[in-house]
Amino acid sequence: MNKRTLFTLIVLLIITPLGFFTKFYTGSGSAWVNNSLGGVFYEIFWCLLIFLIYTKLKPVLIATAVFLITCALEFTQLWKPEFLEILRENFLVRTVIGNSFAWSDFPYYLIGSLAGLALMEMIKRKTKN
Repeated sequence: MNKRTLFTLIVLLIITPLGFFTKFYTGSGSAWVNNSLGGVFYEIFWCLLIFLIYTKLKPVLIATAVFLITCALEFTQLWKPEFLEILRENFLVRTVIGNSFAWSDFPYYLIGSLAGLALMEMIKRKTKN
């Protein structure tokens, strides 16, 4: 395993539980943490996962694609066919595709994609041979 893969996996192992934690947090500001902050970790997760798998893609392309796809997914939350509503009852499905549209999610997607971009660039710099 090369250093880039190892560093990316380590960051994913930190980011993933943090993202899930935002869904279960019950302390001060829990509504914001549960409904908004999780979007930042969601974006970072997808950026790093794609970065891990598609090593030839440029980080800026990955971050842009993740942001645009996530924005498109947000709009699909306006669509409420029965089969999707049944799927959304499952925690993991709901975590991936969401269940309610909110314009306020878009800034967090942007912040997460930019953070993902920064992490990918940092990993590239630190693991260059």
